Amino acid sequence: MSTVKSALKAAKGALDAHQYESALENASKALKEDPKNYHANVFLGLAFEKQNRNEDSEKSYRAATLLKGSDPLAWQGLISLYEQQGARKLDEYHDATSHLASVFIAVDDKTRCQTVVDKYTDFARKCGTRAQYRHSLEILLPGSEVYEYLEGRILHPAYTYTKIAELLEQDEKEKINYEIGQRRTRLGAKIDQVTADVKKEVLQASDLETIYQCIVDWTEDDATRRLYEEKILQRAYDTLVVLPSALKTKKRDQVLRLAQGLVILKHPFALAWRLSLEWKDIDRIGDLDAGLLREYVEFFPEDGLAKVLRGYLDSEISSFPAHTPEDDDDDDARGKISVAMTAEDRLILMTDGIEDSPASILALRIMAEYYLYLEEYESAVETARKAQRELAISSRASGLSFTNMFDAVSISLGTAMIHYQAPRHHPEATSLFEGILARRETNSAALIGIGLILEERGELEDAISFLERALQQAPSTRVKAEAAWCKALSGDYETGISELEQCLSQLETADLGTKTLKAQILYRIGMCLWNLDMSKSSRKARNKAYARFISSLQADMNYAPAYTSLGIYYTDYARDKARARKCFQKAFELSSSEVVAAERLAQSFAKSSEWDLVEVVAQRVVESGRLRPPPGSKKQGISWPFAALGVVQLNTQNYSKSVVSFQSALRISPKDYYSWVGLGESYHNSGRYIAATRAFEQAQKLEAELGPEVLGDTWFSKYMLANVERELGEFGAAIAGYKEVLALRTREYGVSIASLQTLIEAAWQDIELGFFGRAVDNVQEALKTAEDLVTWRKDAFNLWKSIGDLCSVYTYVQSYAAQFPFQSLVGLLKHDFDLEAYSLLADVDHLDWAAFVSSAASDKPDAFLGLCCHAAILAQKRAISCCVNDAHARAIAWYNLGWTEHRAHVCLIADENKDNPMRYLKSSVQCLKRAIEFESGNSEFWNSLGIVTSQLNPKVAQHAFVRSLFINDKNARTWTNLGVFYLVEGDSQLASDAFTRAQSIDPEHAQAWLGQGLLAARLGESSEARNLFAHAFEIASASATQIQRSYACSVLDHLLSSPSISSSTTNLLQPVLALRQLSKQSSADLPFEHINALLQERMGNHAEASEKLSTICSTLEAEYETSESVETLARFANAKADLSRSLLAEGKFESAAENAETALDLSVDYDPSSMRKRTRLSAHISAGLSNHHLGSFDRSTEAFKGALEESQENPDIVCLLSQVLWAKGGENERDIASQQLFNCIEKHPSHARTILLIGTISVLHDDQDTIQAVSDDLRGLRTRDDLTPQQQKQLAQLLSAIAILYPGETGQAMARTSEATTAVMLGPSHPYGWSQLSGITDVPCPPEMAILTAIKEAPPRGALNAEDLSEVYAQSHRGEDAQRSIMFAPWKSSGWHALSQLS
Repeated sequence: MSTVKSALKAAKGALDAHQYESALENASKALKEDPKNYHANVFLGLAFEKQNRNEDSEKSYRAATLLKGSDPLAWQGLISLYEQQGARKLDEYHDATSHLASVFIAVDDKTRCQTVVDKYTDFARKCGTRAQYRHSLEILLPGSEVYEYLEGRILHPAYTYTKIAELLEQDEKEKINYEIGQRRTRLGAKIDQVTADVKKEVLQASDLETIYQCIVDWTEDDATRRLYEEKILQRAYDTLVVLPSALKTKKRDQVLRLAQGLVILKHPFALAWRLSLEWKDIDRIGDLDAGLLREYVEFFPEDGLAKVLRGYLDSEISSFPAHTPEDDDDDDARGKISVAMTAEDRLILMTDGIEDSPASILALRIMAEYYLYLEEYESAVETARKAQRELAISSRASGLSFTNMFDAVSISLGTAMIHYQAPRHHPEATSLFEGILARRETNSAALIGIGLILEERGELEDAISFLERALQQAPSTRVKAEAAWCKALSGDYETGISELEQCLSQLETADLGTKTLKAQILYRIGMCLWNLDMSKSSRKARNKAYARFISSLQADMNYAPAYTSLGIYYTDYARDKARARKCFQKAFELSSSEVVAAERLAQSFAKSSEWDLVEVVAQRVVESGRLRPPPGSKKQGISWPFAALGVVQLNTQNYSKSVVSFQSALRISPKDYYSWVGLGESYHNSGRYIAATRAFEQAQKLEAELGPEVLGDTWFSKYMLANVERELGEFGAAIAGYKEVLALRTREYGVSIASLQTLIEAAWQDIELGFFGRAVDNVQEALKTAEDLVTWRKDAFNLWKSIGDLCSVYTYVQSYAAQFPFQSLVGLLKHDFDLEAYSLLADVDHLDWAAFVSSAASDKPDAFLGLCCHAAILAQKRAISCCVNDAHARAIAWYNLGWTEHRAHVCLIADENKDNPMRYLKSSVQCLKRAIEFESGNSEFWNSLGIVTSQLNPKVAQHAFVRSLFINDKNARTWTNLGVFYLVEGDSQLASDAFTRAQSIDPEHAQAWLGQGLLAARLGESSEARNLFAHAFEIASASATQIQRSYACSVLDHLLSSPSISSSTTNLLQPVLALRQLSKQSSADLPFEHINALLQERMGNHAEASEKLSTICSTLEAEYETSESVETLARFANAKADLSRSLLAEGKFESAAENAETALDLSVDYDPSSMRKRTRLSAHISAGLSNHHLGSFDRSTEAFKGALEESQENPDIVCLLSQVLWAKGGENERDIASQQLFNCIEKHPSHARTILLIGTISVLHDDQDTIQAVSDDLRGLRTRDDLTPQQQKQLAQLLSAIAILYPGETGQAMARTSEATTAVMLGPSHPYGWSQLSGITDVPCPPEMAILTAIKEAPPRGALNAEDLSEVYAQSHRGEDAQRSIMFAPWKSSGWHALSQLS
């Protein structure tokens, strides 16, 4: 024992000396001796604490407390240890404090107990979290040992609870915000649902509501008690809102109990009062406590609901007795409540209130009923719908069904819908009333509502039934009057009059507030009298219906139907249109539902062309919503307002809106003929031609159904349909339509001029498509129309403009210029007109009437073309004289004349007066300048001026193009013209930029591609130019002559530079077509006629080539006789040489030889040139071949010798000469031919034709040495790619013949097979090897392969001709292939022979 004491003493000394290691040793020694020694554990814990060994220290202190819990020393050590660790051990600190306080309580030491508690709570406040601080305060709450012992020395419980409540509020707020922020980012999360879920979780888990109740229980301050009673109610309400439906009942009872308590205490907390008022499921507002309503107004005068209640309590619809000053308790209250308000002030007050409280159920219900009373049905519908939405929200929040409230609001909504935009909302209103009657069969308001809807639908018997049921439940004069009116509408006018008279007698003893009902009854009595006797005398009598209408207005001057009936009376019977119009206007001003009055007004305004007023009237009727009948109604819809709007919008060119209007009219009245016509016209004017066609076709179907006796004159739809077809380019159908209309209305100017213009447009289209003859036919028909039109409408601008266009058509199809109807045009131009007027600009273009007539006597070749141009100019001059009072038309007329003068310049430039060669062009400039003076903002005018001044003044031309682009920079034509201008002026870069801009604006503008091609040709890029010309030709119309010229020239140049493709017919089709079209449009264009003949020759069309060349020769001969030009002579000689070659191909050898000799004779005199050499070479060859075929071998030989001299021993000429010498048959000649070939092969060792001829001659001579020498060269030819298909065939035949004649050691069959297989291996894609192989074997594969390869070699993919293709098919040994062989070349015997062997 002494050892323990000494160890403890030593440990205490060491602690006092701060020798903590020694203290640890001594304390441990003491514990070793006595493990249950209290002080040893305390000393050990203190030593550990000083060494910051907190866990060991805590274990030692805990061991000490277990040994002696009533001693404070260990607990104090623990508290000291926990304080050093801050908030980390605050929960353990709480337990230690509680135990230490209990120790001091046991020894009755209040001071030390309070010190410990205060120190702990202060430490928790400073170092702990809000939750830890809140936990620390719980030690001071009633029910704890500390509170019982220290009551009066510590904080009052109310303060403690308040502090805890504040801490809980902060924690909940942070938790709610944090959770919402976390969950709202989840996929599919909705913020409203997330907020509700988070609040439900937090509020259900919180005991804040209990803390509030404790504050209320312990506080001694009434203000604080009321504040926390408010918080309890708000807390309970918030919890109720987020609770699931199954848990709402208990919480709702609590909320209502709390709210009722605050109301009983008259505590002004708005939520409590609102819940007490709005959560009562009342049938009528009168079921509420009037005192409670007035107290609410008193407590919350600025609240929105209070304003509504104040207005309601003071209104005519209030169910409560009027409030008197004596009912108030004090003077201030009396002053507030008893102030009387006007109706306007009341409505303003209530409107402000509903804006301040938009979610108040009671306020919305009151306002809906008040709007209904004021007959503000739109506002009533809007407010009742809001009330329904808010009721649904409150029902979900509270768990109450609010059945009565829903029914009351639905009745207000349904009643308002009966009148608002009737009958649009009748189906919805019926659904509402039926839902109410399903729950409450005797609800009179619902019965009345359905009755009124049935009345509007025309189901009068059912309407009467419902109204009488309502009368049984609640007798009403208004309902009785409605039932009587229904009987009258069903045809029982006498009963209706009788019952309406009874209702009227009841009203006469009633108050004056029923003046509208009285006016309605009087009006209806008048309508019964009006319909009871429909004779004119009865309706005209002023003591019958008329008197009742007047009495109705005396009862209520604002009753609109009475004005409508009076208007009808004044219009149809009193013949007083002024009064009638005033009555209709008054009726429509009072009510937009007066559709009859509106229709009469619209008709009146339309007759006087007051379209703005028509639109106002029709639009207001549309907005009234009374046009479309509800589903199931027997009434017909009203379509005329939409049709009227459509007509107005057509007149104002607002076509998109007019389409919608006519469509709306047709939805109501599908058989409205005039709406279909209006719809078609709207579609037409807006560019929707397909839809317009369908509309007019539907109108014509109605014409057949309804007949002219119903519709009257229907020609306009036919006329508009023809216009649509004209816009669609269906000119044939359009012309037929115009003729049909003109058969009905022979002198309808619009139709006649449209027919004339359509014929001319059809002619222009035919020119673009290349149907030139059809274009002339259309022009001649148009001329007949013009001849008829000029007899009765000679001063029409469009007539003479069309005649000018008619004449211009001939300038684009010059091959038909001889058919120009000159005499008819003379008659038209002379018809009833001062001929001096044709002298306009005669000082510039030298064209007046006398000049025009004298030009008819000209014998020049292009005289007819001149007549066409001159007649077009005179017609355009006359058009100018027809539009002197129309500035826009004058601008167009001068523009047209300018282009016509320019066309004359283009067509007649070679024939213009040499003294003034630019007369037409100068006149064109003058005309276009005049057009620009009238209309300077027209980009087309400036563009045209740029074109016509390009030759005369480039600076002006550039300015004109730039000005045109400034006005409209999206015009591809202008950019193209500017590019051509720059091209002519030599600026290639600017030209390229302009053409590129044109192509980007309109890729289908062919002239832009032409310009790029011309630019590429100038830069030497011939391949690129040819591709551009080809593309331009593909997308251009047939009237683009310059594109045709450029394309044909580029193709011919390419053919001359690439002989390998010269014989391909496919490559020649398009240029030949282009030149054929060109010849129709410009028949005097000899160079291109010559090119056309050359291309026809290459295609094998030798007859047409010869015909064209003969014509060219005749023309050039005549030209040479006039001009004696060397150039003309050279062209004539060239044409003769080409003609001889074509005649040779035709087999006309004598003519060919004669023309060749002529060409040779003519080509001697003029200077030598490359053209001369080609001409003479061609003539020599043609003469040689012609004489050879005629048997004149000497002359033939001489001709070929001449060809050799001209060509400087060209190998092809050598081959021809050798063939002729060999054909002559003499040994000497054949030796010469062989020698010529051997000499040629020395100079041209790779010339294929020479090698083939040497091989052929060697075989014929049986010259084995030569054959052996040439065989290697022949086999080498098989590997070359430059052989033509004909040469490939000849080579295969020659090698096959050599193999047969000189088989060698392998034998004939093997040699043939070897040659054929070698040919196949070297050229597997060519048919000749396969054909040879098929001829020496019975295997089916070679014939099939021969056919497949031949098909691929045939045009357009190859150049295999029809005869070779026929021969391939003939070798297949199949009947169908033999027939195909005959089909491809019926003149060859191989196909017939193959077919005969198989049959």
